Amino acid sequence: MVRLSTDPYTNSTSQHQTEVEPDTLSFGSTIVSAFQVGRFFDGGASNIGFATSTDGGASWTNGFLPKTTVFASPAGIWSRASDPAVAFDPKHGNWVISYLGLAPNGSSLSVVDVADSTSKDGIHWSNPVFINNDHHFNDKNWSVCDTTPTSPFYGNCYTEFDDFTQGDLELMSTSTDGGQTWGPSLAVSNGVHGIGGQPIVQPNGNVVVPFVGFSAVKFLLKVFSSSDGGASWVFGRTIAPIFFRHPAGGIRAGIPLPSAEIDAAGTVYVTWSDCRFEKSCSSSDLLLTSSPDGLNWTHPTRIPADPIGSGVDHFIPGLGVDRSTSGSGAHLVAAFYYYPVANCTSATCALQVGYTASADGGASWSRTAQLAGPMSLSWLPNTTQGRMVGDYISTSFSGGVAYPAFAVANPPSGTTFDEAIYTVAGGVSTTGSATAATDQDSSTSNATDSSSTDTAQ
Repeated sequence: MVRLSTDPYTNSTSQHQTEVEPDTLSFGSTIVSAFQVGRFFDGGASNIGFATSTDGGASWTNGFLPKTTVFASPAGIWSRASDPAVAFDPKHGNWVISYLGLAPNGSSLSVVDVADSTSKDGIHWSNPVFINNDHHFNDKNWSVCDTTPTSPFYGNCYTEFDDFTQGDLELMSTSTDGGQTWGPSLAVSNGVHGIGGQPIVQPNGNVVVPFVGFSAVKFLLKVFSSSDGGASWVFGRTIAPIFFRHPAGGIRAGIPLPSAEIDAAGTVYVTWSDCRFEKSCSSSDLLLTSSPDGLNWTHPTRIPADPIGSGVDHFIPGLGVDRSTSGSGAHLVAAFYYYPVANCTSATCALQVGYTASADGGASWSRTAQLAGPMSLSWLPNTTQGRMVGDYISTSFSGGVAYPAFAVANPPSGTTFDEAIYTVAGGVSTTGSATAATDQDSSTSNATDSSSTDTAQ
């Protein structure tokens, strides 16, 4: 493994030597990752860190965004920062990291702005600009840019977030200048509510946004979209119900957030944690669905990283797709956290990081390959929603190999943690033996988790 960064902060109000929740993006030979640094118990972090490779993952340069929080150098207006997401706009030559800024100018933690910083090289970053600063409690931002020169909206960037103040109202904002300014925050036409949307742009310029919606009894995987460059947003459909089992041990993984990616032909892939294939929902697998247009979706299939009935619990996936491949030849890698034994306790859960790979568009997958662990949950920083590695992790391809980014913890020294963001030296490939995916649900599955009011800062 390669360690990408180290928490340099010493403020007494957060938990130190902690880095959590990475996102990554690659374009050409450049890979940019961003993550929280110095996690607070009740939301956010001391700053947003980054680690960038300009040589396809061979070497990395790290640092921290300027003028974000009061702990940044130079200092910014926010008390904390959270939820970084990475995008790239080749038309304007800008890398974009969007994030949440909590409690601006000493205000309440219930005031959460959405902002971004931009960079020409992924290493030197601009001061923040606002995406939304309406003094609401905004949450779970995600950004993407249109990278296809033939698209009518080439160079547009889009940021999704939800407004917790308005019941997790899904909102979108558009930039036409590489993230330097942003348009108004627009709701979906019929007022869609949810969390964790991950916008994806197809080669024709259509923007597809899978997200988690709520119902009275369960989470729902839903989607909305735009076909006019972000001028308007329309709800599409419910893709599938999510049969959710909260992982044991008190780990922070209370919302089955989706991970979405796209191949060279524009097929959108979405994966999430789901227990429908396991008897009585005794553990969770990763499921996959795909769509050519954002409206028509395949029946969810089980990614066979481990056999049905193995008792292995899979959660917090980060899907990567090699964007030089497509269709039945698309290369996919899903990194994830897992417990080898789902039925564990806070004292016995053995948290590990693994991955599974497909070289045929998700028709078959390799078995789980371990990347890190086991880790004791007591090694992780604590939050109001449990011990934390992140609400998401991430995988990006460069040069035909995948580079997962993930948080790894070692035993703490006293009250100082030892948790940082890592990747794999040389990346991981999609070659090797594989097992066919299946769409036959367990007839005795019985998910009991209902919708959540947790926020995801």
